Amino acid sequence: MNVATATPTATTLKELIESGWKSKTVKQEIRDNFTRMLAGGEELFPGIVGYDDTVIPEINLALLAGHDMLFLGEKGQAKSRIMRMLTRFLDEWIPYIDHPDLPVHEDPTHPVTSLGKQLIQTLDPDQIKIAWWHRDHRYSERLSPGTKFADIIGEIDPAKLTGGVSMSAEEALSFGLIPRMHRGIFAMNELPELDDLVQVGLFNILEERDVQIRGYPIRFDLDIMILFSANPATYNRSGKVIPQLKDRIGTIVQTHYPTERDQGIDILRQEIGEDLGGEYPVQVPYFMFQLIEEITEQARRSKFIDQASGVSARFSLANFRTMIASARQRGILHNERPAVPRISDLGHLYSSSLGKLELDLMGTHQMSERQVLDAVVAKAVSVIFAEYVEKHGLGEIAEIFRSGVRVEVGDLLPSSQYAERLQSVPPAWDLAFEVNASENEAVRASCVEFVLAGLYSMDRISRAQRHGKIEYEI
Repeated sequence: MNVATATPTATTLKELIESGWKSKTVKQEIRDNFTRMLAGGEELFPGIVGYDDTVIPEINLALLAGHDMLFLGEKGQAKSRIMRMLTRFLDEWIPYIDHPDLPVHEDPTHPVTSLGKQLIQTLDPDQIKIAWWHRDHRYSERLSPGTKFADIIGEIDPAKLTGGVSMSAEEALSFGLIPRMHRGIFAMNELPELDDLVQVGLFNILEERDVQIRGYPIRFDLDIMILFSANPATYNRSGKVIPQLKDRIGTIVQTHYPTERDQGIDILRQEIGEDLGGEYPVQVPYFMFQLIEEITEQARRSKFIDQASGVSARFSLANFRTMIASARQRGILHNERPAVPRISDLGHLYSSSLGKLELDLMGTHQMSERQVLDAVVAKAVSVIFAEYVEKHGLGEIAEIFRSGVRVEVGDLLPSSQYAERLQSVPPAWDLAFEVNASENEAVRASCVEFVLAGLYSMDRISRAQRHGKIEYEI
């Protein structure tokens, strides 16, 4: 995150004018800064993976066009993250009239409220105090369910009426989130869940850029960028969003899940950050990254899961963190450094997965959520193992288990117990798994479990489970 520069020094309107500052609308600010960054070859959306050829080009055009935007996609597709990121295209600091009775951050040269206009008309420039608003604070968002008209647009304040203010006066209003974000960005999540009355209010803001509350002729022009997010299944359903509001949204940006497994892995690596280090570090073989992401991919293809709801990228991240936690617990108990995740650690994914998957009630055939997850994990193991078999053969690896070896596995078993049963590791292991399986017992144990689970998925060996532990046998 960039460190904020020092607040500009102008403290009065006179000093501001002398500094050469020029007023811009929010969308002009964004377009100018975006143009500068694009021309300079700067990274426009750092940390956004897999959208370079699809989503980002559409956002770029919308910013240049000065459009309000709707991000249309299923959960966990970085819609909110991208919306929040648009503040980076705002000017770092903008001035506003510093007066305690002003309800919004007024442009010092183009005020929109009656009080702001009065101050400009009656006071000398050196008497009008100026403060500065940082771009990090010029963004606000709201989740649609339960949102009322008064929350985001405003209401007549009874307390002000009892104080003698006329109901038709601007001073009688209590402003909602959108007016208070005048000269900023406002985002409304899950647009189809918004009440029709509030949708009408938003339509009026998008169309006329003004605020009208309870039909009273109190109007002032708003300078604001409006963003929305929605799920396609609900947004495209007739009657959920009024046609007039749809028609006023300038650009619809269609988001999507990663198109390649490696993109999902890149997201995992980025989100997990430094969590693999510390006093009890964790080393993750690449095939375990692949497995976690493939579990998510299989969930997105499963006929037992409601695909209209989607399977979020948070599903992968939560499962990855659970796997890491299980490995780290083993490292702590047995003083293994680094700890290395194994297939048996995936036995704890119920805690991080259940509740994130919405079953297709028409297609589950009485399967429980646990059974669906078991099927998804089993399929992921078979897919990843089949890729390794196809690429590397793994004949030497499979040969080890043809001698009737029994191997008991479990998330709390020390790695040394695996080593006692498998004294030697064939050279093919190091090649296949992109780790040195001979380097330590923990890495070897992870490779062993992967091979055992893979051979079982291909019906090459048998498996018995008891007391939370699994025993494989030829």
